[in-house]
Amino acid sequence: MPHLIAPLLIIAVGIGWLLQAKRFMPEVTWVWILLLGTIGLLLLILGRASRATLVVGPFLMMWALTSFLRQTGAITFEIEGPILVIALGLLLALVRIFRPARVTAAAENPATPR
Repeated sequence: MPHLIAPLLIIAVGIGWLLQAKRFMPEVTWVWILLLGTIGLLLLILGRASRATLVVGPFLMMWALTSFLRQTGAITFEIEGPILVIALGLLLALVRIFRPARVTAAAENPATPR
């Protein structure tokens, strides 16, 4: 499915551009929001399940949401910044708490001398 990344990003940019051109909620920069959200979603769906993708994907989607809220006047930049910093910290903590246990070479083969 990685071969779908470029087409899906192009579609997201096109939808954002169309929403902007049709003045659907003109205060919102749709290209930016849809690009952030699409990249975050693609990282989660198509990316290898690593700590990086489990942090960056949701963070980009959260950034898209807070950017939308700021652009519509629901929150201010003074609120958006701290929300994103808190979200990043929580995501980093969660991947460290729930990371799979590493199997050491000694545990795999107990007969191997150390």
